[in-house]
Parts: sequence; C-alpha cells; structure tokens
Amino acid sequence: MSLLAGKSAVVTGGASGIGAAIVARFAAEGARGVVLDLDPGRAGLPAGWEARHIDVRDEASVASAFETIEPMFDLLVTSAGIVPPWAGTGELDTQGWEEVFAVNVRGTMLALRYAAPRLREGGSVIAIGSINSWRGDPHIASYVASKHAVLGIVRSAAIDLGARNIRVNAVAPGPIATEALLARMARRERERGTAVGDALAAAAAQTALRRMATVEEVAAAVLFLASDLSTATTGHLLPVDSGVA
Repeated sequence: MSLLAGKSAVVTGGASGIGAAIVARFAAEGARGVVLDLDPGRAGLPAGWEARHIDVRDEASVASAFETIEPMFDLLVTSAGIVPPWAGTGELDTQGWEEVFAVNVRGTMLALRYAAPRLREGGSVIAIGSINSWRGDPHIASYVASKHAVLGIVRSAAIDLGARNIRVNAVAPGPIATEALLARMARRERERGTAVGDALAAAAAQTALRRMATVEEVAAAVLFLASDLSTATTGHLLPVDSGVA
C-alpha cells in the first residue's frame, strides 16, 4: 500500500528544487495537495495537486493562501527558503540579513501559524532545515543563524502540537546539486575563480559516501517523517548529507 494513500498535504516552496522533489514523491505515494510558491507557474504538478501564489514573508499573503485550501489537511512541508550571497562577518549588511530571516524564519513561522489549526490529529509537519541548523560555515552567517532558528521553531512546535498527536520534525540536507546551488557556484566561479566542477568535487570529498546527496534522497527522508513509519518521532532533525564530516 502507498505510504500516503488518502493523505492531503501543503508544501511551501514546492515549485522547484527540493520542494518539487517532495511533491513528486508525495504524489507517487498517494497524497494529493497544494503547492504554495512565489512562482507557482514553474511547477509541473502531478495529478491531484494544485498551485497557489504565496509570499512567505508577507503575513497577509500566507493567511490568504491558507484560506483558499481545504479546511483540514494532514501534512505540511515548509520548503520555501533562500541562500544569500557569500559575505564575511565584517561584510554583513542589515538588509541582506533581514531578507534571509524574512524568508527562512518568518516564512516557516507563518506557515506553521496558519497551518496548525488546520492540521488533523495525527498529522505531520516537516521543515527543511540544513546541516547548518547545527554547524557553522564561513561566509554565510545569516543563513546559518536562520537555519538554527528553524530548528528552534521545530523543537518548540513539536511540544506545542504533540498534545494533538501532531509530529514536527526537520530534515538537514547537506550540499545538494539543485539549480540554485549550481547557479551560486557559477557566480562564485566568476567572482573567486573556483570552477564549478572543482567545487562539486570538494563538496563530495567532504562526505563519508564520497558523493553529494540528491533531492530524491531528501524527499525520501521527508516521506519517512510524513508517513506512519515515524509515528514516535518528533522534535528531531534528520540529516540527509551523505555523512558530511
């Protein structure tokens, strides 16, 4: 039997990258649902799925989007997020910092805020965190701080929603060769001279498996946390990083 047969889901940031892979895997496992995205037209949606516009930075946009979907659903995935350009600690600027927090942290909080009353008992929430939810990296302090904050939201929400038997977890992807990551590497190649191929090889070399994880593997981990295979798991961060050292 399909793991999500009869389940309904909402996925923010589900029109591309990791979010789109999650939608595809959910659909393959029998779920139907709604993609909420800033550019929903990018999504090639599976049968049983619809798309709505949302700006996760804007509370009115989030509230309006949730008003257009069904009154109750089973699963929420908060996948909307951004990674800023590299900046050293002495180069951080307030506007860039606030933009990262507006999408990654405020966006996660608002989605949970408006989804929580609509989640059925026994439902599941999965946030897309990062290995930077627990470790630092150079040149991306705003991103690291935002992903630490996402994990804090997950751990607190797990306690708040646990009384309704709603589980709240996060996955922690390592470097994943999405279009967005490849674009950032191409920009760094132009700015710093590090070839994209060399950057990808270096990322793979830092893992136990000597390869980068894929969006499909992240989607599989999200599926586990969404399904009845993980009914006693809540408040946790599940790494999907090929064993980053």
